[in-house]
Amino acid sequence: MTQSSIPRRAIRGPFLTFHADPFTTDPMDALHHEPDGLILTENGLIIAAGSWDSLRDTIPAGTAVDHYPDMLISAGMIDTHVHYPQLPVIASYGEQLLEWLENYVFPAEARYADITYARAVARQFLTELLRVGTTTAAVYCTVHPQSVDAFFEESERLNTCMIAGKVLMDRNAPENLRDTAQSGYDQSAELIARWHNRGRQLYAVTPRFAPTSTPEQLDLAGALLATKPDLFMQTHLLENRSEIAWVRELFPDRTSYLDVYDKAGLLRPRAILAHAVHAEEADFQRCHHTGCSIAHCPGSNQFLGSGSFPLFKALNPERRVHVGIGSDIGAGPSLSLLQVLSDAYKVAQGLQTKLHPAQGLWLATAGGAQSLGLEDRIGSIRPGLYADLCVFDPAATPLGRIRAQTAETLADRLFALTMLGDDRSIAATYVAGELLHKRSTV
Repeated sequence: MTQSSIPRRAIRGPFLTFHADPFTTDPMDALHHEPDGLILTENGLIIAAGSWDSLRDTIPAGTAVDHYPDMLISAGMIDTHVHYPQLPVIASYGEQLLEWLENYVFPAEARYADITYARAVARQFLTELLRVGTTTAAVYCTVHPQSVDAFFEESERLNTCMIAGKVLMDRNAPENLRDTAQSGYDQSAELIARWHNRGRQLYAVTPRFAPTSTPEQLDLAGALLATKPDLFMQTHLLENRSEIAWVRELFPDRTSYLDVYDKAGLLRPRAILAHAVHAEEADFQRCHHTGCSIAHCPGSNQFLGSGSFPLFKALNPERRVHVGIGSDIGAGPSLSLLQVLSDAYKVAQGLQTKLHPAQGLWLATAGGAQSLGLEDRIGSIRPGLYADLCVFDPAATPLGRIRAQTAETLADRLFALTMLGDDRSIAATYVAGELLHKRSTV
């Protein structure tokens, strides 16, 4: 469906959106709550958003009104770090990062040489994303170019805004998952020409992580990134102490793990560094000055025993680093960003800090969009942005219904949602104004 063929739509109900950063002002003051709101869409974009009383007379004749009176409508959620090929090995038992890759991930990713298999998993993955209210994600494919084609084909069919790329690995991986520095460059360049900015599809140059790329491959990744100013880059950083020691052995002439990427020209706006669990002040300083962002993956970090990312150190206002939230499937045990935000709250508590529920929602919506440089397209409910929306039902589960009866404030209601919510808490998901997921009532 083309943008011009998407019908007008009116969506009524309480909605939430941010007009300020909840990490720099009172969190609830940063959040706009319209108790009885109306969102009007046309050609996939929001054309008006405000109170029902002020906009009801502007609804074009014949426009259907979707009404969610007891729910909370939000911008669609944004997952800044996830691996679609790992969906079949989610919740695989008992390893830390390097052993987990060898025992589960690499065997699973070898199957994506078969584009038919890749297409089937891509469809399952994107269906699941919409079911949990996620409308944009930064996605790793595999080393196989056809895995990228399969993913973007399905995303294009759905008209979702997705960022994805072919993984680059020319060493320290099974032979059937390795490319070469030159073949990785050439295949990525072809994929960029085919998919970047095609509709809502966006490309990310994707070296998996420093240990699986030679210096030559990383340098060529930097050269590829320099060919277009709006390309993305995604990789992993400082996730696991054994991984960090390995990087020191492999790159003895570099001053730090981050310096490996810096010297290759990979640090800039729209560069997404996943995890950064063991980042130090110098790393945060460099991330701030280069404009790159960090994908905070608390569920995965706990699952693999990697450690606790110091979110509030990253957000130090004196040298603020952009941060988004990531599910990191398959190491993360859930695609639901509500569950990931529950993990983020618990991790913050363990570090003697407090993550307010409005701050969590901001990381998953407006803050995620800002970390990706896409705040002019997605992440908020305001005219001119895409009508990517999710509808939360705080009382969807038995516990949610019990808790909703005692929630006296919006902040309390949001907190209960992020602690107790899961896929059942998403009543509907809209992509460019199209209703693509509606929770079954069966």
